[in-house]
Amino acid sequence: MSLSNKQLGVLKGMIIGFLLALSILLFGAYLNPFGFSGGMPLLERLSTAILWCLVPILFLVVSVGRLAKHRFFTPEDIDGGGLSNGTEQARLLQALIQNTLEQTVLATFAYVFWSVTMPAKWLSVVPIASMAFGVGRVLFFAGYKQGAPSRAIGFTLCFYTTALMIFFTAGYSAWQMLC
Repeated sequence: MSLSNKQLGVLKGMIIGFLLALSILLFGAYLNPFGFSGGMPLLERLSTAILWCLVPILFLVVSVGRLAKHRFFTPEDIDGGGLSNGTEQARLLQALIQNTLEQTVLATFAYVFWSVTMPAKWLSVVPIASMAFGVGRVLFFAGYKQGAPSRAIGFTLCFYTTALMIFFTAGYSAWQMLC
């Protein structure tokens, strides 16, 4: 099976995004650049996760605000998506909201799960992942209109980092139960 140019572009973004996501986890866990101590109380760890959830949530707020502004200033869209088909721009902004909502929910769970499950010295992964989420969203938003290859790195930087955190947390939890 041969891949189209778009598929090859997305694949390239997927590979880069995966390598960046894996690097984020390894860098954060093993180098601990934020200097979290091993004896950090659970409440402090959870507070750290909740604080860093602010980055994804801010991107969600901005996404909703962009569509609200567009609807206010565009007569064809002011009644909302439920009462109109929506202009191309409204549909694009709605797609950005939908994807950002999905990514935000996953990231929030990943940050909380990581903070309460993984060793406290590995907590640096959470703020680094949150910053990567911000960079990923900017790249995703900037590349969205140019098509899938242009937004692939932005998507994967958010998604793969979050997914790896969830899988590593699940694996670590299973290992802890078995040992």
